[in-house]
Amino acid sequence: QAQLVESGGGLVQAGGSLRLSCVKSASGFQANVMGWYRQAPGKERELVAVITNGPNTRYAESVKGRFTISRDRDWNSVYLQMNSLKPEDTAVYYCNARNSYSGVTQWGPGTQVTVSS
Repeated sequence: QAQLVESGGGLVQAGGSLRLSCVKSASGFQANVMGWYRQAPGKERELVAVITNGPNTRYAESVKGRFTISRDRDWNSVYLQMNSLKPEDTAVYYCNARNSYSGVTQWGPGTQVTVSS
């Protein structure tokens, strides 16, 4: 049974918006950090945004002001609102959940985001 499942990816024109969702199984471990990463063809996976207790958020410089990460109160869902999308945002987007005390980490299978120019 999948522990993290992403949804919301797709094809969008430059300047458009998408909202990614990630649902974590409530029966799994308790996360206290959730985030989004992405991997473009031929490139390494990179951090897009992360949210911790507070909530405190951190973004890659390339997405600041355009993307917004949020989560539900129970740490079972995390979202990524992506506005003003650019072709360079094209990548597979992965959801990540982890517990910073135990070190347990889970990844979703990824969802494709394609931005056409």
